[in-house]
Amino acid sequence: MVQYKVTVFTGDILNSTTLNNVFIKLVGTDGESDRTWLMGLKGASSFVRGAVSKFKVSCSTSLGNLVLIELDKQSLPLFPEDAWFCAKVEVKSPEGDIYSFPIYRWITDSKVHRFRDGKALRIFEDNHHLGRYSRQQEIHQREEDYRWDAYAEGIPHSMKAENPSSLPYEVQFSFTKTTEFLYTASTGLTELKLKGLDNCKKKWDNIESINRVFCCKKTEISEYVHEHWKEDAFFGYQFLNGVNPMLIQLCTALPSNFPVTDDMVFPHGQCSLADEMKKGNIFLCDYKRLDGVKANTINGKKQYLMAPLILLHKTPDDKLMPIAIQLKQIPSDDNPIFLPTDSEYDWLIAKIFVRSADFNEHQLNVHLLRTHLLAEVFAVSLLRNVPMVHPLYKLLKPHTRYTLQINFLARRLLISDTGNFTQFASSGGEGMFTILDRSLSSLTYSSLCIPDDIAERGVEAVPNFYYRDDGLKVWDIIHRFVQGMLSYYYKSDSDVEQDSELQKWILDIFEHGFLSRAETGIPQTFTSVTELIKFVTMVIYTCSAQHAAVNCGQFDYAGWMPNTPISLQLPPPTTKGTTSEATMLATFPDVNVTVQGMATVWLLSKQSSDFVPLGHYPEDHFTEEIPRKMIKDFQTELETLSGAIKARNKHLKVPYTYMDPALVENSVAI
Repeated sequence: MVQYKVTVFTGDILNSTTLNNVFIKLVGTDGESDRTWLMGLKGASSFVRGAVSKFKVSCSTSLGNLVLIELDKQSLPLFPEDAWFCAKVEVKSPEGDIYSFPIYRWITDSKVHRFRDGKALRIFEDNHHLGRYSRQQEIHQREEDYRWDAYAEGIPHSMKAENPSSLPYEVQFSFTKTTEFLYTASTGLTELKLKGLDNCKKKWDNIESINRVFCCKKTEISEYVHEHWKEDAFFGYQFLNGVNPMLIQLCTALPSNFPVTDDMVFPHGQCSLADEMKKGNIFLCDYKRLDGVKANTINGKKQYLMAPLILLHKTPDDKLMPIAIQLKQIPSDDNPIFLPTDSEYDWLIAKIFVRSADFNEHQLNVHLLRTHLLAEVFAVSLLRNVPMVHPLYKLLKPHTRYTLQINFLARRLLISDTGNFTQFASSGGEGMFTILDRSLSSLTYSSLCIPDDIAERGVEAVPNFYYRDDGLKVWDIIHRFVQGMLSYYYKSDSDVEQDSELQKWILDIFEHGFLSRAETGIPQTFTSVTELIKFVTMVIYTCSAQHAAVNCGQFDYAGWMPNTPISLQLPPPTTKGTTSEATMLATFPDVNVTVQGMATVWLLSKQSSDFVPLGHYPEDHFTEEIPRKMIKDFQTELETLSGAIKARNKHLKVPYTYMDPALVENSVAI
């Protein structure tokens, strides 16, 4: 007889304990053990939270190299079937070899579950018949568990689920995350000391009233916004380092529908638009996706959403200053071009309409579509098509944490018929889906890859563009890490081409995420290692750093409502000289709309206590020495960048923290 020493690690998370009987079978290249009851000296406490328990499995002869283990648990007559979170199983063979089997799964039933040795294997390397069989079984079960659903026409498909508890256990929130999220969602108005104002459908009668509400809860940056929101330099700054740094582009020729003249913007003849464009000093922001979108009706009142064009000038002292704003796409006599030389409130109301347009463009295109919905597509395709033993699964699984549940809640709490965004944003309702459809139609693969995106927009040399500076560095670090990991497993382009599981993953993404639109540039297949590395880099970057950049500053920049109104309820002026402070106040959203907007961005900006930063992998899916060293090197590079960003921020009036790796979450989890 020979003995195998088995060590079982129960996860150190709430409710991970099982009181059921646990059984194991070892399967090797030369045979398999009997199904063995894991009964040790600890008795019923063998599988409590955080337990590390040791057992012995006896066999008549050696099983050869271990291929997989089978685990199942059975309830006792007096105990109900429970859920057990097993972290991993280690087995030491009679020959002294140690095999590690990553589990990191909830086992909730009495079925037999098969788990592979931690060494990553692509399908064409998986030569053992039982290995291939277990792989097929796992994928078959995952296809049942993770089904596609079309939430609305013209937007990426999502995970089919009736409610959060119907999601597979492995993708649900932890108890901590659930408790904190529900608490924040239900107490947002109370926490912000806004309770009682959420049903007040009156207009704001003075700016001081808004100020009193704002002062209930603020951040260091929101306080700066409150003090500087009227300033042109800060208005321009937000196109670079606010929550929507994705729209600004170099202007080399004026759009035909934006008839700005030199006399308008350079009245003293100090320079010309043509010369400044040649020097690379003129920039454009164009909200054309919002043109003609049906605006919402809130509190029984029609709302207004513009599709403005903004021209900005980089000054000799490196400030980005707005020099012209046209609030509608089609030029006409009743669509004036507003200028900094206009009256105070003419110019200010024009900027307010821009900021409100930016809120809607940001929330639906930049935030919801380009991070949340795409992250869900990447996750569902991974979980449907790629088995746990695959290197891609091991690499990307940490970047799917909580995404499916947070998106389910976003659909229910924000964009459903009764959702906050639907009820209180100017693009809520029908307009919301028009914008999402247009945004997906105009989305390109290159715009998801920050090096390509920055180059295409011509903003490589804009000063004080911290989103770009930090984002490019994070991208490079992720790219080097992904290159090392994938090159370790894929030695040639043919390795990529013949990996059918990998090819199913990208095809599902193309079909369900990008609705089979070839013009997006999203690959339908992978033909080279280089192509695969770039795409996986984009996936990790999108799910972590890009989401952080467009999510975490929402309360900072929208907490003071006049800087980012969720909706506006008067049309823009059609002639100059007609706007006053009273007009501005009447244009702002009602009190209840304001506070609901504040509570929503507060919730979306709040970090959970079980936050996992970029590059940290609490679950040890990789067991080989070289990949594990690459992970440590990745973490070291991120720590170095974090230190550099913190050092730079000490010298900035407005610190840019959103791309600091220490503050970037590993996945779309809020």
